[in-house]
Amino acid sequence: MPPPFAQTLDRALVRLRSAFGEVAIEAREAIGAPLRPDLPDADLPRLRQRIDACLEGGGGETARRARAAELGEAILALSTAGRRKCLALIAQAYGLDRAGTLAAVDRWREGKADVAALRRALEPPAVRLFGEFVGLPQGVKFVVDRRAELMALGRNDPAARRLAEDLRRPLASWFDVAFLDLARIDWKAPAALLEKLVAYEAVHAIRNWRDLKNRLDSDRRCFAFFHPRMPEEPLIFVEVALVDGLAGDVRALLDPKAPTRDPRAADTAIFYSISNCQPGLAGVSFGNFLIKRVALELGRELPNLKTFATLSPIPGLAAEVDRRLAGEGDALLTAGEIAELATVIDKARGAGAVRSLLDRPRWHEVPAVAKTLRPILTRLAARYLTATDSAGRALDRVAHFHLGNGASVERLNWLGDTSANGLKQSYGLMVNYRYRLADVDANHGSYAAGKVVASTEVRRAARG
Repeated sequence: MPPPFAQTLDRALVRLRSAFGEVAIEAREAIGAPLRPDLPDADLPRLRQRIDACLEGGGGETARRARAAELGEAILALSTAGRRKCLALIAQAYGLDRAGTLAAVDRWREGKADVAALRRALEPPAVRLFGEFVGLPQGVKFVVDRRAELMALGRNDPAARRLAEDLRRPLASWFDVAFLDLARIDWKAPAALLEKLVAYEAVHAIRNWRDLKNRLDSDRRCFAFFHPRMPEEPLIFVEVALVDGLAGDVRALLDPKAPTRDPRAADTAIFYSISNCQPGLAGVSFGNFLIKRVALELGRELPNLKTFATLSPIPGLAAEVDRRLAGEGDALLTAGEIAELATVIDKARGAGAVRSLLDRPRWHEVPAVAKTLRPILTRLAARYLTATDSAGRALDRVAHFHLGNGASVERLNWLGDTSANGLKQSYGLMVNYRYRLADVDANHGSYAAGKVVASTEVRRAARG
């Protein structure tokens, strides 16, 4: 079994420290004693000295890189608590100076400063500080990881939250899709990269090496985006199954005992898992480009492919069903459904009966119960997936992602995922979002205007 996520992260941390250490040697003696791991208050002046030295930027490019590397190495040597304290200091003490910014705007209005000076005044020193790391080996990864920590701090620290958002803008520029490399990952890939697939898989956990090998077999594909400055770190990856027709049961796709088929005979590519790998890049979107690029790549490799679709979870469905059952009660059901419920349960009626049945362990394995609940849950799922909020966005976050990319809601799949998580988040239902490449732009435009594009089958199910 591959090593746990924590070990993968530990090795990444060691690589970062090693890379920075090689550059930092000449700066280390000038800075003084190392910071202690938990960063006690007595060490804060020396930390600020290092930060100020980086921001001053004197002494030429080599000296600048050495100072940045020494600071980066010092930050990585801190404990988790020490690093949180360090980042909180950077966010609070090196944010935008309101008085100085207003003065710079006045100077520009009076013609006493040019646009370059104004632009520099509008950039928080903390953002400039993180920019100093980008030219270092592993420096881009360092910034991405520190933003992830700032986002976690930002739940309770407004300054950290502002800095994390300020860093999103340069990261979006550095990670523009034009700079990214698309690569297929197969079983021959380096073991370290395969371990990362296991660690980063966010939809259907990879259980062991056999499971991983099955997902990389000849009738499967895995593609990832990489950044040239982070060549060993996938940014996002998608897993694809090559099958006949729309797949409706994720167990069949993940079954390591299923026979391997000739990929050249497949007519459908099913995107069944897409995982973001870098928490620090939250809000930097490139998943939409990944699916479209992969569809084009597969189309070139396997001309027999006619259909490109997902087999996706509906993570918000169970909560929506629970809310509507509690709020609307029997009004949510037809007279026929209420009568049918009475044939499988006699201790509750109407919405109460639905609630009671869904609360039963393994309810989906009882044929009469599953048959009775199917039309109710399918109708509620179809309505959920075709509805929008006041801003015109889909109610479900996965639906929002795919509809925003130009897909359409194609088909609901009853009990497509009966894993514990599948039952918990969507009562076992899954959905196919279809990518008709010729319609992607039109579908995207429709969704931007607040209209969900869905098949006739799904629209009919929503009407009940």
